[in-house]
Amino acid sequence: MEVKTSLLDNMIGVGDMVLIEPLSEDTFIENLKKRFNHNEIYTYIGSVVISMNPYKSLPIYTAEKVEEYRNRNFYELSPHVYALADEAYRSLREQDKDQCILITGESGAGKTEASKFVMSYVAAVCGKGQEVNKVKEQLLQSNPVLEAFGNAKTVRNDNSSRFGKYMDIEFDFKGDPLGGVISNYLLEKSRVVKQPRGERNFHIFYQLLSGASDDTLKKLKLDRDFSKYNYLSLDSATVNGLDDAASFRTVRNAMQIVGFMEDEVQSILELVAAVLKLGNIEFKPESRCNGYDESRLLGIEQSVLERAFSFRTVEAKMEKMSTTLNVAQAYYARDALAKNLYSRLFSWLVNRINESIKAQTKSRKKVMGVLDIYGFEIFEDNSFEQFIINYCNEKLQQIFIELTLREEQEEYVREGIEWTNIEYFNNAIICDLIENNKNGILAMLDEECLRPGTVTDETFLDKLNTVCAEHQHFESRQSKNSKFLTDHSLPHNCFRIQHYAGKVLYRVEGFVDKNNDLLYRDLSQAMYKANHSLIKILFPEGNPAKVNLKRPPTAGFQFKASVGTLMKNLLSKNPNYIRCIKPNDKKAAHIFTDSLVCHQVRYLGLMENVRVRRAGYAFRQAYEPCLERYKMLCKQTWPHWKGPLFFLEEKRRQCLEDLATLIQKIYRGWKSRTHFLLLKKSQVVVAAWYRRFAQQKKYQNIRSSALVFQSFIRGWKARKLLRELKHKKRCEKAVSTISAYWHGTQVLNTFFSSNKEVNCFCLQMQKYFLGLKKMPSMSPVDKSWPARPYGFLDGTHQELRRIFHLWRCKKYRSQFTEEKKATYEEKLAASELFKDKKALYPSSVGQPFKGDYVEMTKNPKYQKLNSFVEDKVLVADVVSKINRANGKGAPRIFLLTKKSLVLADQKTGQVKASVPLLDLSSVSVSTQNDGFFALKLKEGSTSAAKGDFLLSSDRLIEIITKLHCIGATSADRNKINIDISDEFLVQFKQDKVCVKFIQGTPKNGNGVACKRKNNRLLEVSVPSP
Repeated sequence: MEVKTSLLDNMIGVGDMVLIEPLSEDTFIENLKKRFNHNEIYTYIGSVVISMNPYKSLPIYTAEKVEEYRNRNFYELSPHVYALADEAYRSLREQDKDQCILITGESGAGKTEASKFVMSYVAAVCGKGQEVNKVKEQLLQSNPVLEAFGNAKTVRNDNSSRFGKYMDIEFDFKGDPLGGVISNYLLEKSRVVKQPRGERNFHIFYQLLSGASDDTLKKLKLDRDFSKYNYLSLDSATVNGLDDAASFRTVRNAMQIVGFMEDEVQSILELVAAVLKLGNIEFKPESRCNGYDESRLLGIEQSVLERAFSFRTVEAKMEKMSTTLNVAQAYYARDALAKNLYSRLFSWLVNRINESIKAQTKSRKKVMGVLDIYGFEIFEDNSFEQFIINYCNEKLQQIFIELTLREEQEEYVREGIEWTNIEYFNNAIICDLIENNKNGILAMLDEECLRPGTVTDETFLDKLNTVCAEHQHFESRQSKNSKFLTDHSLPHNCFRIQHYAGKVLYRVEGFVDKNNDLLYRDLSQAMYKANHSLIKILFPEGNPAKVNLKRPPTAGFQFKASVGTLMKNLLSKNPNYIRCIKPNDKKAAHIFTDSLVCHQVRYLGLMENVRVRRAGYAFRQAYEPCLERYKMLCKQTWPHWKGPLFFLEEKRRQCLEDLATLIQKIYRGWKSRTHFLLLKKSQVVVAAWYRRFAQQKKYQNIRSSALVFQSFIRGWKARKLLRELKHKKRCEKAVSTISAYWHGTQVLNTFFSSNKEVNCFCLQMQKYFLGLKKMPSMSPVDKSWPARPYGFLDGTHQELRRIFHLWRCKKYRSQFTEEKKATYEEKLAASELFKDKKALYPSSVGQPFKGDYVEMTKNPKYQKLNSFVEDKVLVADVVSKINRANGKGAPRIFLLTKKSLVLADQKTGQVKASVPLLDLSSVSVSTQNDGFFALKLKEGSTSAAKGDFLLSSDRLIEIITKLHCIGATSADRNKINIDISDEFLVQFKQDKVCVKFIQGTPKNGNGVACKRKNNRLLEVSVPSP
């Protein structure tokens, strides 16, 4: 029997704050601390989950935990984010209510991780199947891609979301996922060009440089050294616990699963590399310091990019004016291009992911939304991005207040229930300060950006001081409110807002530029001219045919509209809350800072939430949905019901099971009857068709047999008639031929009897041609030919001899294979080089050129040497390398390919020298009957450092011939000169040595001997012929 764990069994502290006694801020914090110290990071406030960031991995997210919380009541087990995810999923599936999960908290509180756990749980408990699993995997793998491009390390969080993400997961009526839609909000693109101290740029830059292969970095023209890129901060380039190389591999795999094509991934990496290289462009008043590598990455001509960074064209109606940018403006244009390029790439990524994960069916869908948005931020230097982020968090806090504090209390009063009002801070006044269409900060910022004339951040601050001076949540040193005139903690170029989470000091510098978010039209047009396919998509306004002079909406206006749409979307769904709390500012485990947690509890309104939940009803539901849900129980529940609520739900479940059993019974009977009738009908049809088929087949067999018999009879008759006709035709032809020959003989006899000279000439010609009937030899070297019998046939005789010789030569050549043809061409080349020039040549004529004399591929000793040579080996032989010191030779393996020659040790196969043929200038040999040859290298080449090579080989003719043929057939190198002389110079390192050949009798026998005479002379004795 399964033992269920109750919420109160073995509980550390109090799992639900509604049950805590006594209720005070101190007991609330103490309970959180006690549970946190025992790794109990989740606590309930009714249906709201409080999540403490443990800053370490806990074994509470296993597959066993998923099964433990699956289909269990919310309060049945100890608090967990899985319980809330299961409750939301079951409400969506069974009650047909669209759900949204709101995850809020300040930066570093663990919102991103909580959203991952929610999505992974929903993916684990919903249906199975090939298509369903594919959709689930794509939804889950979209997270690593967006985190790589949209998250960064900040001083408060090593994986801080620098954009807002809201994902709608769509389900069918069974609860199986169909797809999803991701909405992104305000990427912090200023981080691309500048990061505060102790923070990093977006993860993808570091992941690309750390995890990409050398080949990929070479294609992208990148270096792994972070310090070579101005856009990457160096003080926090590496983060403890983050493996950028492994993360890059995860991102590549995730992109493949989501559905990115390989060319799309390459295009994305090219744009990321281009952003990095943009930061390295430097400007001077007259010239730039470095080139434009990114222009090649983007497929843009360098001149086009240079002009876009040097000039700005302003269009107004029909007029154009071009101005030259100074150095500061050029840097501004560069940074604006980098920010826009990365921001648009990120938006394109989100749209591309949406194309892959969108639901393919158009039927009605159930939706579960998961909101993972940047948390409330208070930094030392807060700018426009923090202002927008905190505004969004104000709106989310307003939703929480509306639905959990204000609306519930107003409902009790409206229902006439006795209720003691619980006070709470309503931040609607702060939201109005920021978003009011007339006097709101965003409205005044837009008005200032659109105003003609000189607009600066100072004029914007002056306007705020004028309009918002009396607002109780706005503070400024320059405002008319005298109480801030002496506040030295408030600089003159700043203003301060009292947010629900505390006071935040905003530096006004950059507000106007970041709100305008302008990109010079020259840069947009330059990007549109790129050959890069993705660039054209990202910069459509650069199309000269679609020039739009209308000013684009400001960043603040777009974000305000996006937040308004998000709020409407959230209010249309049933909310589920996860309130994330950061236990300390050190990002360390086991540290609980009471003051920090207390501050978060206060501004999140958790104490007020507990008081409302304690004083209110545990379960509330509108009358219409309740009637709709439990109407099948009307006999047992009308007019009064005195049992517990959970038993009511159990009765409903039992009633549904009974109804389902009855429906299944009726359906199975109908299905079986229908199946039987179909079988019966099919049997009748099959029998009828079979009988018809059998009769047709029998008739076809009889008919085909008759046709075969008839065809044989007709064939026999036709062949008999054909034989008779052929015999008759042969008889007629024979008679005609005999008659013609007889008449011809008669005419010739008459002609020759009257012309004796002609008769004699014809007999002589007949005798001559009959003499040639015996064919002479077919060998091209055979010069024999029958003698002419008569002098007048001399011309004819010679011409016939010449024609026959050409014919038999052609017949002989047609028998050659390509290999044999190449051999004869080499022999011909050897003849042209050495015939009558080298005494060794006649002995080589009868020897075939084999090429490989050491069996390179078969000998295992030369396996390493064989792998060293990439090209085909033309000559492989053992030669002697002559030592200039004593004239003695050392055996070496000589390898010749189309690109280089290699000398290796004969015993070990170790490469001693490798010379490209491009470095070879000439070859010197003697006229004697020896095998010595000198390979002379070009002066100044890399191979000429050790000097020329003096070698000796019995196959000198073959080696030099193949060297000459390689030079003659290669278009990228000159012919190798062959110098044949009995005296030539050889360069040995820094000295030149003369090699002289003399005829004589060596002391050691009949061989060739080499002897050193002095430092400048080597004498080679060659036996006399």
